[in-house]
Amino acid sequence: MNNSKSRGQKKRHPKYFRRHSNTSQPHPPPTLPHPTLEDERGSNFCGDKEGGTPAAKMEVKTSLLDNMIGVGDMVLLEPLTEESFLENLRKRFDHSEIYTYIGSVVISMNPYRSLPIFTPDKVEEYRNRNFYELSPHIYALADEAYRSLRDQDKDQCILITGESGAGKTEASKLVMSYVAAVCGKGQEVNKVKEQLLQSNPVLEAFGNAKTVRNDNSSRFGKYMDIEFDFKGDPLGGVISNYLLEKSRVVKQPRGERNFHVFYQLLSGASDDTLKKLKLERDFSKYNYLSLDSAAVNGLDDAANFRTVRNAMQIVGFMEDEVQSVLELVAAVLKLGNIEFKPESRCNGNDESRVKDKNDLKEMCELLGIEQSVLERAFSYRTVEARLEKVSTTLNVSQAYYARDALSKNLYSRLFSWLVTRINESIKAQGKTRHKVMGVLDIYGFEIFEDNSFEQFIINYCNEKLQQIFIELTLREEQEEYIREGIEWHNIEYFNNAVICDLIENNQNGILAMLDEECLRPGTVTDETFLDKLNTICAEHQHFESRLSKNSKFLTDHSLPHNCFRIQHYAGKVLYRAEGFVDKNNDLLYRDLSQAMYKATHSLIKQLFPEGNPAKVNLKRPPTAGFQFKASVGTLMRNLQTKNPNYIRCIKPNDKKASHIFTESLVCHQLRYLGLMENVRVRRAGYAFRQAYEPCLERYKMLCKKTWPHWRGPAREGVEVLMTDLQVSGEEFSYGRSKIFIRNPRTLFFLEERRRQCLQDLATLIQKIYRGWKCRSHFLLLKKSQIVVAAWYRRYAQQKKYQKIKSATTVVQSYTRGWQARKLLRELKYQKRCEEAATTIAAYWHGTQARRELRRLKEEARRKHAVAVIWAYWQGLKVRREYRKFFRANAGRKIYDFTMQRIMQKYFLGLKSNLPSMSPIDKNWPSRPYHFLDGVHKELRRIFHLWRCKKYRSSFTAERKAVFEEKLEASEIFKDKKALYPSSVSQPFKGDYLEISKNPKYQKLNSAVEEKVLLADVVNKINRANGKGTARIFLLTKNSVVLADQKTGQVKASVPLPDLTSVSVSTQSDGFFALKLKEGSASAVKGDFLLSSEHLIEIITKLHHIGSTAADRERLNVDISDEFLVQFKQDKVCVKFIQGVPKNGNNVCCKRKNNRLLEVSVPATA
Repeated sequence: MNNSKSRGQKKRHPKYFRRHSNTSQPHPPPTLPHPTLEDERGSNFCGDKEGGTPAAKMEVKTSLLDNMIGVGDMVLLEPLTEESFLENLRKRFDHSEIYTYIGSVVISMNPYRSLPIFTPDKVEEYRNRNFYELSPHIYALADEAYRSLRDQDKDQCILITGESGAGKTEASKLVMSYVAAVCGKGQEVNKVKEQLLQSNPVLEAFGNAKTVRNDNSSRFGKYMDIEFDFKGDPLGGVISNYLLEKSRVVKQPRGERNFHVFYQLLSGASDDTLKKLKLERDFSKYNYLSLDSAAVNGLDDAANFRTVRNAMQIVGFMEDEVQSVLELVAAVLKLGNIEFKPESRCNGNDESRVKDKNDLKEMCELLGIEQSVLERAFSYRTVEARLEKVSTTLNVSQAYYARDALSKNLYSRLFSWLVTRINESIKAQGKTRHKVMGVLDIYGFEIFEDNSFEQFIINYCNEKLQQIFIELTLREEQEEYIREGIEWHNIEYFNNAVICDLIENNQNGILAMLDEECLRPGTVTDETFLDKLNTICAEHQHFESRLSKNSKFLTDHSLPHNCFRIQHYAGKVLYRAEGFVDKNNDLLYRDLSQAMYKATHSLIKQLFPEGNPAKVNLKRPPTAGFQFKASVGTLMRNLQTKNPNYIRCIKPNDKKASHIFTESLVCHQLRYLGLMENVRVRRAGYAFRQAYEPCLERYKMLCKKTWPHWRGPAREGVEVLMTDLQVSGEEFSYGRSKIFIRNPRTLFFLEERRRQCLQDLATLIQKIYRGWKCRSHFLLLKKSQIVVAAWYRRYAQQKKYQKIKSATTVVQSYTRGWQARKLLRELKYQKRCEEAATTIAAYWHGTQARRELRRLKEEARRKHAVAVIWAYWQGLKVRREYRKFFRANAGRKIYDFTMQRIMQKYFLGLKSNLPSMSPIDKNWPSRPYHFLDGVHKELRRIFHLWRCKKYRSSFTAERKAVFEEKLEASEIFKDKKALYPSSVSQPFKGDYLEISKNPKYQKLNSAVEEKVLLADVVNKINRANGKGTARIFLLTKNSVVLADQKTGQVKASVPLPDLTSVSVSTQSDGFFALKLKEGSASAVKGDFLLSSEHLIEIITKLHHIGSTAADRERLNVDISDEFLVQFKQDKVCVKFIQGVPKNGNNVCCKRKNNRLLEVSVPATA
């Protein structure tokens, strides 16, 4: 509603209205104490809110049923069936609504993807808000628990359950991160919060593992008590752990990993750290690490290791403590590598001995244990009675059992020590009582194809949790009914106390009988334990067995003989009795405990106190079942003292994929989590309750007497409203502060009537708004017309003024122009007069100057004529006097003089224009005269010879050898091989691989004793398919060596005397065949057909070595497009043709038949 009316309503009721879809809708006040239907809009998960200030956020209210996706509270689901329950979860999951309520219980679906609903803005949105005020969210439960603890001084506990992969660990992190975000600030408080949060990575590294269901599955149960002061600031915490799955240390199912810390240590530790721990980075070196799932997508073990190290430092671990922990982890890996072998004794018994003592030695060095002491503990077992000791040997299977038992105990005790050490760092200081919030992250109910002792005690724990859940839920309902004065009726529900008694009864319980079997003398097996169960529990209605006295199971072939079945609250579970006795015993031989106690390692003595010889206790240690039963009992007593809050985690599919909802899997989890039972208990009385004030505020428009304002008490207004709507009195009851509605249909009826009423109100508002809008528009038009007229009149006057001003300006400009032109004419006349006088004077002065010039010229000509005549006369006299001397030799002398001058000029010009000293420079100055043609050519020849001599004199011995090889290559290949012209400009390098410098070929270089003349990579052609294999080609003075390119291993070595000839084609390819002497040792496998980019250089060097050696013949080079190659016993023809190979311009070799290899060479242009 955007009108003045809506603004007025918002002003009168600032708490209960918000803007939404252009209409203002009432909303319950933030003190609503019981379930309502929340606004299920998906936008809530994107962090939508109005305003950026805390005050604006406090005004944001979501309506109860508007724009709803499914039902946000399963208590209001109608009809309530398993199918409708699943369909509601599916609908909300498809719209990314992963949280749903059952009253105050939160159902959490694992989305398997990141959602924008856990941002700091979202934390602020749910901070200090009523539980049912916003859309379902885990933050709402965390905030409700925290505010109850802070404001009402009630200890809280948050119970998180669900199967592996359902998101329990992430849920606990979200709860802790929310509490850390909303509680107080300060240096000391922030340090405590950081320590509490950083304890998670440490426990996850040592207690979590990758399973087929979850990449980060918690393999232990964790309960953390966080302590707060009176202000709600955290002071510290205490962590309790339950039943670490230590069997995973020694064996993991297919597709699963060991605990994370092993892989993190090997991946993320530095090389120096691994060296100190005597470890290698390769996972395959350790028997306890499964290799099929060593690498997990999205899991960076190296980065996680750094995170764990940093977290341990923040929590308060000293550097020597961290090193001790890593040494124990390394010791467990080393233990797994110890193997045993049988050794017969003289009495005929087999005794176990350690096969390879290296791992045993390294482990003993890590832990500071004498090797002989631990080795004896693996071979002998000492049994102590009151007055005597008996030592017996262990066979191989018993030795492996002892090794695995030691590994499991060592790791589980290390984990318990870590929990204790973390508790020392994060515990609250002082002995005064503090407020406590507990967070329980424990295994959900487990039903596998093969269920054993672990599943039995896990399901026992869940039975106890279900029992306390039902009891506390009923007690909460009963207390509210009594508080509101509503008559309480006993609710029928399944009480699983009978199942808990079947398991934990001290006389006839299954755990008691299992302990009795483990402690009694004689032969104890799983079969004797099952027989005892069949005898004592045969008549129990929740116990089934094929061998029990109840005959109805004798023909039940789905129940094997070595199994028994228990009817749990979540369904029937079939347990295999095999392994129950051993797992319950959990024995560690005393010899191993004593060997561990003798270690000098600081941490080992603390982990094995029973190994102290001075405190030998002959009493049998408590069994695993007894310990777990005691810890569960302690946990239950602890939970009963706190106000519980529940988070039920559900896994939507087994593929760990988003947007996939598997109905059968979700339905199975609904059953064993008892969610339907939970809803039925919640709905057994009244499904919906609401305080009178918000109820009246929301529905007052449905009655004329209460709309728009009710002046009396809120309860009377609600009574008038319900009477006017004619709602049956059986459908609701009036409490002291709330109205209780029995059936959700009544609530939906009210909401439907309200929706229709809102539509009518919206229509009325629209009508009024449109009238107001039209009137406003008319007034605006009228006002605009007046403004436009005023502006137009002003505009017309401005235009008239502009015209008058323009005309005046034109007249002024014409007048000024006439005056200016008149003045210009006068100035021009005056200027012309001055110029005329100047011109006349100039002409007169020019005439006078020209006359004087003519006179001077005439006088000079007369003087020059006299001088010329005198010179001619003197010359005539001289010629007459000396004519007799010149008649005999004048012509010859003039000719010789002229020729001398011409030659001098020629040689000087040639000197200044000589070409460069390069022998390949063909430039030469042109001749000036034809008669010098012979001389010109001879001088050019002489200069070229002299220039070549100077060039040759500058050669070193190596360069001279290169040119000799180039000359030899020209003699062999010129005009014979198409590849030759392209090789002329390429220098012969020889060692292309730098084999003497490259460390990669150090081993190969040392294997070749002689100097390497040529080293290159060639392709050895396979006769079978024509494909090439890369080989290193080495040429020395006495042999040819072929080696593997990757390993450097020598594949063949051919002495040069065994080489008879080399065959190549006339084409531009690089193929050549080395033909060996028949009968030689090198010719066993036949000739070599090779291909190289440096063919010209290789064959030239081979030919040069043969021609310079005095003790062997020159190598024959056969150049032909078709030649034979000997492969073992067969001769194969290699034929070269011109064509277009399939792979472009490269040469292609293909096998045509057993006797023919065809090489396609690209046609040369």
